Amino acid sequence: MKKFTSKKQLILYGCAGLGINMLSLFMGSYLCSALMTGGFENNVEQWTYLNKDIVVYALWTVLAFFAKALDGFIDLPFAYLIDKIKCKFGRRKMGLLIGVVPTIITFVLFLIPLNDSATILNTVWFGVILCLFYSFYTLTMLTYYATFREVCATEKDVMFLSNVKSIFDVVYFSLGFALIPIFIGMKFNIRTIALIFLPLSLTMLIPFFMLKENVNNEDEENNINLIEQERITLKEAFKCSFTNKTFIYWMFTISVVTIGLQLFLGGINEVFSSTDLNMTVVMASSFAPVPLTIMAYNKFMKKRGLGFAYRFVLTVFAIGMLVLLFCYFNPFNLTSLGLHIVAVLGGIFISFSIGAFFSITYSVPSNIAELEYQRTGKTVSAMYFAVQGVFEGIAAGIATGIILVALKRFDCIWLLPIIASLTCVIGFIMSYKFNQDISLMGKEKEVIK
Repeated sequence: MKKFTSKKQLILYGCAGLGINMLSLFMGSYLCSALMTGGFENNVEQWTYLNKDIVVYALWTVLAFFAKALDGFIDLPFAYLIDKIKCKFGRRKMGLLIGVVPTIITFVLFLIPLNDSATILNTVWFGVILCLFYSFYTLTMLTYYATFREVCATEKDVMFLSNVKSIFDVVYFSLGFALIPIFIGMKFNIRTIALIFLPLSLTMLIPFFMLKENVNNEDEENNINLIEQERITLKEAFKCSFTNKTFIYWMFTISVVTIGLQLFLGGINEVFSSTDLNMTVVMASSFAPVPLTIMAYNKFMKKRGLGFAYRFVLTVFAIGMLVLLFCYFNPFNLTSLGLHIVAVLGGIFISFSIGAFFSITYSVPSNIAELEYQRTGKTVSAMYFAVQGVFEGIAAGIATGIILVALKRFDCIWLLPIIASLTCVIGFIMSYKFNQDISLMGKEKEVIK
């Protein structure tokens, strides 16, 4: 694989995933909710497909949970598959091609109901398409992420590319949660808005033009042979992952918090649909400051360690959720300006936590895997990320496939911020059982003068 030699190349490559990630956000946060009217009070005709339920709630709960869980489990075979592809066109390019095209097709198909009623046929149709979408989306992103180390010449370049990718994560979150309410206010239906954003998926063409595979066939073969020598069996990787008590306890802890985060991302539109708040302003305050909050979180962690920093961001996120609950009920009848000020403050609180969550999901498994390598000599970082995907997929399924659907079904969407806050409380309590490897992770050692 030809290495990138300039920062401009790394920046351009780092933005490649923006469009496909945008489709995933649109699917999880908007289109799945748009199949049901529950929770929406204003602009229901725009927020939903046909201004009525077009899926059976009970069956959709099962299928939505299964699709989200599949998104986690599918990481394991796909991670193995993309390393085994052999093609003159280039194994990474072929992996991207196999993933991108069906991802776009299934996204478009999800916009088309088979009929205009809440039937089993409609529900199964959307459930199957959702499973296919997440499967091919996962294949696309796993292939893309697998190229990060291959296109970078140094560890410094890898870190730079990862940071660029995190910034573009914020961009698509901001686009998704800030711009879409503007289109809704302009009376565009959510399906029309989905088609407006669809061309962004073309950013994934960037790797096709930038990747130069098989530049030196001898070097390529040597790299593949080295990978095969270092690879441990799937059984060994599973054993390392599930017998590492530090890692598994971290997985349970982060899964609880993921439920709260996914509830926020998947249901915040319903929570605010009756408040007359300008969602563009509120959501921009939640995501625009994230690059700065990531830097602030990292500095905070260097001083006190991850355990303390983690508890701090959980507290901040819980407070942010309760502030948004206050905005929902507006018990003191604040003016529109006053309510917006409070909502923006809550959004800023949330942005600090979101920045930390972005950082944690990358840093903790990597650090635990490095400790495992130092202890046993086994490289299991890829498996750790795959297992984390399983846990997070199940958590996301519980959040958006079970809890959120139930809140919409029984018209009690106001409970969402409370449940999200409770997950933070549980995560806060569980964090006191972290061992020193996690609690002190990231803390700079004091220099004795």
